Amino acid sequence: MSKHPLAEVFGFPITNQTDEAARYRTNRLCPFNNKVPNCTKDKADDPLGVCSLIEDDSTTIVCPVRFRQDWIITVDAAKFFFSPETKWTSLTEIRLNDKYGRSAGNIDLVLVAYDENGKIVDFGSVEVQGVYISGNLTKPFKHFMKDPEGLAHTMDWENQKNYPRPDYLSSSRKRLAPQLIYKGGIFKAWGKKQAVMVHKNFYKTLPNLQSAKESDADIAWHLYDLEFHSSQIQYRLVLKEVVYTQFEPALNQITKTEAGPIEDFINKLQEKLDAKNHYPPDAPTLQDVLNNSERIQ
Repeated sequence: MSKHPLAEVFGFPITNQTDEAARYRTNRLCPFNNKVPNCTKDKADDPLGVCSLIEDDSTTIVCPVRFRQDWIITVDAAKFFFSPETKWTSLTEIRLNDKYGRSAGNIDLVLVAYDENGKIVDFGSVEVQGVYISGNLTKPFKHFMKDPEGLAHTMDWENQKNYPRPDYLSSSRKRLAPQLIYKGGIFKAWGKKQAVMVHKNFYKTLPNLQSAKESDADIAWHLYDLEFHSSQIQYRLVLKEVVYTQFEPALNQITKTEAGPIEDFINKLQEKLDAKNHYPPDAPTLQDVLNNSERIQ
């Protein structure tokens, strides 16, 4: 069996060779409610149309827009934010400023609850986190796009250099943690709830977060997976679990680094020090030469 990293390209499994899948690939379209009809991942004019990767016997979502399938995430978040009878809608890409007017970034989605007059009475933020990639994803993607039909079942990338793999550590420390610190801190100060949408494989790599009762929680972690439907030759986004936490304990766990043995660090310091001291002896000074000459005489 051939091994390659691509699970979905432009919204469809690479083994899906239907006319619909071909139309999406040919026109570089996105079926997951992107802000425009086309895929815009990395570059709008030359998008890297990979939605998810194959990881062992599972899949991993690498594009945040992939989470927008059928807007399931908004319905799931609304259950955490509002009571069942609440009227609500979603707003995308909302700019968030701090106390001094400085940008804290854009919020992927904000759900707003409103009354019969259309006045906002409550809101909550939805943060969507895909997974960073280590290695080169562009090469296998462009290789597949040269012949999608011919390579659907025969593509093999196993022995290629820089085989692309999920980089969960970078995803959490470089992306998720800063998002929670800057944007999440503001919503916490306002007393507003947050929903974080991630793939279940990504959540497994996070430190063990202290759970809380739903009624006491600031954050609801929604863990999703992609389930393959053979009859449709398509993956469907499915909510697997919701984990409720409070803001500070969760942030402390994610940003905390567990210390290794101090002896290992000391050994590294010793190696550096030893290497630094292994220099050739200093050249003798003129005074050394004269002194030595006098002793010989």
